[in-house]
Amino acid sequence: MVNPATRCYSPAACKWGHMASAEVQSHQRNALYLLSAMCMIFMTLGVAVQPLFLRNVLEIPFEQAGAINANVQVVTEVLDLFVVGYFGYLSDRLGRVRIIVAGFLVAAAGALLAPASIWFGVAAGGALAVYYLSRVVMSLGASAVWPQLSALAGDFSTDRTRTGMISNTAFMMAFGVTLVYAVLMQIPKNAGVVATMLLTAAVAVAGAWLGKAFLVDIAPRTQEASVPWRVIYGLVRSEPRLRLAFASSLFARSDMVFIGLFMMLWFIYFADLVGVRQEEAAAKAGILIGAMGGIVLVTIPLWRVLIDRYGRIQAVASGMTMSALGFIMLGFVVDPFDWFIMVPVALVSAGQAGCFVAPQILTVDHSPRDMLGSVLGAFNVTGGLGIIFFVQIGGILFDVIGPPAPFVFSGIGNLLVVIYALGMLRSERRRGPQAEAAG
Repeated sequence: MVNPATRCYSPAACKWGHMASAEVQSHQRNALYLLSAMCMIFMTLGVAVQPLFLRNVLEIPFEQAGAINANVQVVTEVLDLFVVGYFGYLSDRLGRVRIIVAGFLVAAAGALLAPASIWFGVAAGGALAVYYLSRVVMSLGASAVWPQLSALAGDFSTDRTRTGMISNTAFMMAFGVTLVYAVLMQIPKNAGVVATMLLTAAVAVAGAWLGKAFLVDIAPRTQEASVPWRVIYGLVRSEPRLRLAFASSLFARSDMVFIGLFMMLWFIYFADLVGVRQEEAAAKAGILIGAMGGIVLVTIPLWRVLIDRYGRIQAVASGMTMSALGFIMLGFVVDPFDWFIMVPVALVSAGQAGCFVAPQILTVDHSPRDMLGSVLGAFNVTGGLGIIFFVQIGGILFDVIGPPAPFVFSGIGNLLVVIYALGMLRSERRRGPQAEAAG
């Protein structure tokens, strides 16, 4: 089996694989890790505070909460579908650092507009419409940042260091999510929702400065004149492991959005039934989701060992299985304030670590060096399609059936990927140990 990662589309690309580790300094790797956390703080905080802002500031009623919150998320994901692939190509063509810095600045502008939507809405004909616009701008900026950070992790790594670097990047992203829910989501009950939303803008501005000051481009520049969709399609079609990575992105990337959005919704709108203030409910949900992030942090090093020792496909199958079981168990939870919710939450968290790391490693393994940004862009477009589908259906299920329904739906989707991965393992074992060792 030929590994496309060894194929070059320019002389620079052929030389680059041997130079990556020598050119990157330790402070540049550390800047990448810190920016990974900051990017996730920005993205996660924007989603986490959304239900509280819509409920308490824009006064969205309970009967419309699931659909409206899901619609906001879907609108931003539709935008991502149109731009994330192109941003990946631009990073191959112009350099990743430029795209990262510009993305952070655009995201900061959207974050400043979001809390002001209640005032601008009077002139614009509707505060909710202005909030939609602000979230679109934030998403536009964020979609230029986080895929290029993942691409830089691939650029900075070699075959020997790839699992470690991508695992470290994933660890810092999980740390950013954990910090939001465990610490920053305590801010609304003390300083208010608007102050919390302004913090997202500050984080984005700091990210732009840090990226400009410390990141470096080392990847060869592509000679493609436009996004090479046909080449990417050929790669995915010819490489089964790349197909598994894309399938994992389609079904699993929506999982953390599910947790952040629908778990927060569940707590906030269940608060009235148990006599708890919405701000306090949001804080408790934040602690729970923060605990999930803590479990992800603890298990990522274990997944790193599992990936190196047993393989990428085994890690994908194991992670998806754990997540699926946790999501389906959430269907048996009636009261989100009950301690039992920690059992399925722990399973989902442990599984998510593997679902996040292994597919990215597979994608980097089988991507041409001077097209890594473009292939990761297509990988993320696939994940965006999954988010749109699962979040939109989940919002309807939340309103029509009840808060646990979106989680069960997502769990069923994860089980489909498990079946596909196990079938691939059986197929490779039938072909012999040589096929199993490839990639």
